[in-house]
Amino acid sequence: MFQEYFPIWDTLRADQQARLLHALSFRTVRKGTVLHGGSADCTGLLLVKAGQLRAYILSDEGREITIYRLFDRDVCLFSASCILRSIQFDVTIEAEKDTALWVIPPDVYHDIMAESASVANYTNELMASRFSEVMWLMEQVMWKRLDQRVAAFLLEEAAIEGTGQLKLTHEAIANHLGTHREVITRMLRYFQSEGIVKLSRGMVTILDQTKLERLRA
Repeated sequence: MFQEYFPIWDTLRADQQARLLHALSFRTVRKGTVLHGGSADCTGLLLVKAGQLRAYILSDEGREITIYRLFDRDVCLFSASCILRSIQFDVTIEAEKDTALWVIPPDVYHDIMAESASVANYTNELMASRFSEVMWLMEQVMWKRLDQRVAAFLLEEAAIEGTGQLKLTHEAIANHLGTHREVITRMLRYFQSEGIVKLSRGMVTILDQTKLERLRA
C-alpha cells in the first residue's frame, strides 16, 4: 500500500490523502527502462516499492556518471524537475533492476506542497540530501584517484548485492564512474594481477576485500 511507503502520509489532511491516492499511478518496469530523460521531461515524483533505480548525468561527450541510486522506499525528486526551479542540470533515471514504483504527478504534489508545511519541509530535506550526494560525487571525481573510486564502487556493489560475485561489465562500471571502458579494463586487470579480483566474461569476483578497503581509504 502506498500509505505504508510514503514517509509523511500521516501528516496530510484527509482531502490531501484522497487527492494523492486518486492521482498517483503504479508501474512495474524492466531493468534498463528509462523513466525520466532530462530537464525537459517532468515525469513526477517516483517512490520505489521494490527494485533499484539509477540517476545519472551525461557529459558533453556522452559519457555517463552515476550521481545516486534509489532503493526500496526511496523517493526521487529530480524526476519532477519542473517543480524544483533550482535544478539546472539534466538527470536521467533508469531502472537498474526490475522495479515496482509509484508515480506522483508533479502538479498534484506541487499543490499539496504549497498547502502543507510538512510536505514542503520534507521536500526541502530530500532535495538537500540529494544535492549532498551530488557534492560528494564531485569531491570524489576531483580529489580521489581512479583506483580508489573503482575500489569503492566494487565494495558498494558487493554490499548492495550481498555477494562478491558481481555481474558487471567494464562498460557498466565506466558508466557509473564517468570514465572510458578502456580505462576501467586496465584498472581491473591491474587489480587482477594483484590478486584483488578475478575477471571473467560479464563478471568481476572480489578475491581480497581487505586490499580493496585499503585502496578505498
